[in-house]
Amino acid sequence: MPDPQAISAAVAALYNTYPFPPEPLLDEPPPGYNWRWNWSAAYNFCTGQKPKRQNIRILDAGCGTGCGTEYLVHLNPQAQVTGIDLSAGALTVARERCQRSVNDRAEFHHLSLYDANQLPGKFEMINCVGVLHHLPDPIRGIQSLATKLAPGGIMHIFVYAELGRWEIGLMQQAIALLQGNQKGDYRDGVKVGRQIFETLPENNRLVQREKERWSMENQRDECFADMYVHPQEIDYNIETLFQLIDASGLKFLGFSNPRQWTLDRLLGKNSDLIDRAKGLSDRQRYRLIELLDPSSVTHYEFFLGRGELPLADWSSDEALLNAIPERSPCMDGWASRCLFNYDYQIVNLSEPEFEFMKACDENQESQRTIGEILSDAPLELETVRSLQQQQLILLSPRS
Repeated sequence: MPDPQAISAAVAALYNTYPFPPEPLLDEPPPGYNWRWNWSAAYNFCTGQKPKRQNIRILDAGCGTGCGTEYLVHLNPQAQVTGIDLSAGALTVARERCQRSVNDRAEFHHLSLYDANQLPGKFEMINCVGVLHHLPDPIRGIQSLATKLAPGGIMHIFVYAELGRWEIGLMQQAIALLQGNQKGDYRDGVKVGRQIFETLPENNRLVQREKERWSMENQRDECFADMYVHPQEIDYNIETLFQLIDASGLKFLGFSNPRQWTLDRLLGKNSDLIDRAKGLSDRQRYRLIELLDPSSVTHYEFFLGRGELPLADWSSDEALLNAIPERSPCMDGWASRCLFNYDYQIVNLSEPEFEFMKACDENQESQRTIGEILSDAPLELETVRSLQQQQLILLSPRS
């Protein structure tokens, strides 16, 4: 059985050699947004409503060079953000990144996920992207993080999927075979991997997959090494994924890329098949989707929660009219009728929708209800409900 300490040391050595992610250091705040790292947007996705407070604690578990940490600080100006990582080299970059981008509010600790209990207190939001699948014992890792999640808090996780990364696994094994006793020399591994891709026929399946899916990011050796010469990787399928989730003791709140997990996009043209699928459980339906569309499922990204989160119900007209709306903080191109939404999809607002959204944008101070806003900016209530369902507006119940 592999020695967990030896594996952890090998992982740390990789990231000390190739600090990851290799994004450039900027002397300004990071551009754009990832809504999953915005507390209000993420909480709204999980519960259907805006959180009651913004002065929370956020943990970036396995922060690497601090790209995600920097966004967490920038997108949550009232939050206290903490980053932990196994690689001292990556943490050095993370500290400099946050200092240079005028986001020097994060604190960092040289800790494994297993040792998260050394951090004081609990966190309302935990971000763990691209880390658990590199642990010798992911179950122990997720359980360690679960103990640090506050009641009513949410955790965002990203782990690899085996079906969409099939060719990557083959290349990893090929590089290891050719390296022989030089395995663990990560610079040599990158050299061998690049030579393989340069030498294989153009119509080779591994070459084709690399070109169509990964080649742009893999121009950088740091990305190539993380993908092809990593000393520890566990890839999941739906069945093993939910074994991991169940072991955490937390509640599954949903995939944060829900369009990927909609069966209609694959079988919607055949009503008989859709009817047959109605008898499946959620997990069986997810499994069916990844079996039917394996190459697109390269990873799983999802939210977990501790305890019962307050799920909002805006189905009644009365509840919606009495809700207090605000414009979503995650959109690009505002104030314009044509903009990118929280998920960087283009949205074209009608003139009445635009006027309503402007009123919502000014509503943080006035705290008017939807009913009160509609008296000045007429709009069909179902259209307002559509804006909420598209997460263009966040709602709070009237206190």
